[in-house]
Amino acid sequence: MRTPVITRFAKNDRALSGRRRIAVLAATTVLAGGIQFLATDSAWACGEEVGGTTAVTAPAAPTAKHDGNYSIDFHMTPDGQTITAGGAKVEIGVGVTNFTGAPYQNVSAALALFNPKGGLRSEDLTVEVATAGGWKPVGLRHGCDPTLFTVNSPATTTARLENGRAANFMFRVGISAKAPKDLADLQVGLVAAAPGFPDEIGESHTFHVARTAEPAKPAPTTPAKPAKPAPTTPAKETKKAEPAADKTPAKAPAKAAEPAKAPAAAPATPAEIPATTTPATTAPAGTPELAHTGASSTNTFLALSSAVLLALGAGALIAVRRLRPQR
Repeated sequence: MRTPVITRFAKNDRALSGRRRIAVLAATTVLAGGIQFLATDSAWACGEEVGGTTAVTAPAAPTAKHDGNYSIDFHMTPDGQTITAGGAKVEIGVGVTNFTGAPYQNVSAALALFNPKGGLRSEDLTVEVATAGGWKPVGLRHGCDPTLFTVNSPATTTARLENGRAANFMFRVGISAKAPKDLADLQVGLVAAAPGFPDEIGESHTFHVARTAEPAKPAPTTPAKPAKPAPTTPAKETKKAEPAADKTPAKAPAKAAEPAKAPAAAPATPAEIPATTTPATTAPAGTPELAHTGASSTNTFLALSSAVLLALGAGALIAVRRLRPQR
C-alpha cells in the first residue's frame, strides 16, 4: 500500500524545518563571533589571552558577583617621555584597581609594545619588573600582529586583589642601540588579565626614541713618506748674552767736588822793621812753601812789593849803622 503523498510531503517538510533550524543557529553563532572579534581592538585581540597563560599563585576563588570590571592604568608615568636607544631604561608604573564589590584572584599586569612604522623584534627590547629581590627580566612574545606582549609570571601577578584596593607594578623598558632606524616612537599599552574574566585593556602612552651620537670613524691613514734630511751647516757662533747689568747704561760718575777756593788774603801792609832786625835769609831746603792763593798777577805784585820793602829796609839799616857814633 503506497504512502499518501501528503504524508510524504509532511515528513519532508519536518526534515527541512530541522535542517533550517540548525543552519540558522550556526549562522547566528558565526555572526556573533565575528561581531565580537570586530568589536575588540584589532591590535591586541588574537583569539587568545593577551598576556599568555596566567601565572596561578593561589587557588581560584569561588565565583563572586562583581559590579563591573577591574581596570588598569598608568601609575606616576607621564605621556611623551623619551627612551634613548642604547641608553638607560625608562620606568613605567602600572596600577590595577578593583572597585567591583568582590575580590579577584591572580590578577596579572602586562605591557603591549607597538611600533607604528613597522614590526618589533624581541631582541631590540628589554623589559624588567621590580621585585623584592631586585629587577627581574620579563619574557616577550608576539601575538597574531606586530605587537609584542610581556609574558605573565608570578612577578607580574598579584595573588588576590581585594575590593577597593589596587595592585601596583613597576616595569622598566630599554631599547637596544641596534634597533632599526624606523623605530622613532614606541607605543606602550596596558593589559590586565584574571582567570575566568575577559582581559581589560587600559590606555597607551607614546615614548619617543632618541639616538645617541655615533663616534666619528677615523679617517684611513697612509704611511707618511720619510722627509729628506736637510743639509746641515755649521751653526754660527752666537754671541754670548751679556749680563743684564752690562746692558744697562752705566751712570756717569758724580763729579768730584771741587776744592773750595780759599778766600783771597788781604794785601799785606809793610810792617815796620825794627832797627835790630837782621836781613831775611833764604828758608832752608825742605821747608814747606806757603800755599799760593789768588791769581798769578797778584802774587807778582806782592813779590815785587816785598822786594822793594826789603831793599828799603836794608838801606835804612846800613845808614843807621853808619850814623851811629863809633865807640
